[in-house]
Amino acid sequence: MADKISFFELNTGAKIPSVGLGTYGAKHGVIQNTVTTAIKVGYRHIDCASMYNNEKEIGSALKKLFNEGIVRREDVWITSKLWCTDHFPEDVPKALNKTLLDLQLDYVDLYLIHWPVSAKKGAVVVKAENLTQPDIPSTWRAMEALYDSGKARAIGVSNFSSKKLGDLLKVARIIPAVNQVELHPVWQQPKLHEFCQSKGIHLTGYSPLGSQAGENVRKKVLDNPFVKMVAQEVGKSPAQVALRWGLQMGHSVLPKSISEARLKENLDVLHWFIPEELLPKFSQIEQAREANKRRRICAQYLWCIQDY
Repeated sequence: MADKISFFELNTGAKIPSVGLGTYGAKHGVIQNTVTTAIKVGYRHIDCASMYNNEKEIGSALKKLFNEGIVRREDVWITSKLWCTDHFPEDVPKALNKTLLDLQLDYVDLYLIHWPVSAKKGAVVVKAENLTQPDIPSTWRAMEALYDSGKARAIGVSNFSSKKLGDLLKVARIIPAVNQVELHPVWQQPKLHEFCQSKGIHLTGYSPLGSQAGENVRKKVLDNPFVKMVAQEVGKSPAQVALRWGLQMGHSVLPKSISEARLKENLDVLHWFIPEELLPKFSQIEQAREANKRRRICAQYLWCIQDY
């Protein structure tokens, strides 16, 4: 097999870099340096969201990098996301304009509906009492208009189940290019993978090393005996094996780190591969959430049942 997987081609024809930098939870005063370091060591994909409340700092870092000639805008893939309080069609373009202003950009490469739920305007956190009845078809039509305008070069969704994607596809003029969800060896989502593959929708995995929230799935990923065995066989770390598994499954991945050494390690997954005979055995790994099939809406505030 070809071992280098630098990009994945979307249904728009655009090529999304296979490894990106996740920016959720990045602390103020740190993220600007992290983005700068990531670009300098080779990252060309930065995953953002208005809800992360750090797009201004990311924008400052990007502007400086562009101005200094370290990288060109056209060589960096920028994703951002529409938050739950901005689902009304008239609010969608305003939300993207705010993101573009904060990031100091004329367009984003990818704009996603962050969650398939909507919340009251002004709600600081998404608690059950702040939820409103979502109208995803209307929100999606507004997203399609952003694509038509060129301000979003591709559009997609995040945290959508197969059922919710199927409902959207019944009314969509433009098929989502991407569905960004939690994906790693301990939460593989095979049904969703199969569905998206059949519809030409690319899967991007956030928390590709496992979430550290709640039950700390990251520990289950990195301490998994099979993952550790594969790591020993290929001479890489368990984290690198988890990331490379995602790439060989056809997912782009969004690891997070503020450490330059770890940023480099997470990017060093492009020029080697997990042997083909070992790849199917990952499906035998016990899944962390298979019993209750619940999905986080907002880690400490709201839970809902996953609806495959």
